[in-house]
Amino acid sequence: MLERFFPDDYMASAYVIPFQELYQEGFRGVIFDIDNTLVPHGAPADERAKKLFRSLKEMGYSCCLLSNNQKPRVQMFNEEIGAYYICNAHKPSVRNYQKAMKLMGTDRTNTLFVGDQLFTDVWGAKRTGIRNILVRPIHPKEEIQIVLKRFLEKIVLHFYLKEKKK
Repeated sequence: MLERFFPDDYMASAYVIPFQELYQEGFRGVIFDIDNTLVPHGAPADERAKKLFRSLKEMGYSCCLLSNNQKPRVQMFNEEIGAYYICNAHKPSVRNYQKAMKLMGTDRTNTLFVGDQLFTDVWGAKRTGIRNILVRPIHPKEEIQIVLKRFLEKIVLHFYLKEKKK
């Protein structure tokens, strides 16, 4: 039962994902969560995020931000990034993952999702049929509802890592 929440990949950071290799495998679109995936919660795009998106665009990727946050937060982050974006996404609902692919002109076979939460980000991507990469949260300070989910995520990740060792 827990396997439905297992990510396809688990990496230390969105900034160490081998996007060039993935592009060579045929991926053309990347959907990103923002908070604690790319920057600490509520922070604007920093130099590292700006550099990542410039690099992805140069490689040929189309990018979309998919956030459960409201429009002011997502717009503020995207000012320096210039990606497609969807706010108030209701992840893990499939609908806005599909909308993101439509905006980017991609489909399930050539789209990646990168996020820091199992029960919203990863589960939504898995339900949509998109390859997903879970990254470690950037910053430990989070809203209380996320702190509670992190406890459950630790249990799932324990079994995920145990399974990967086999």
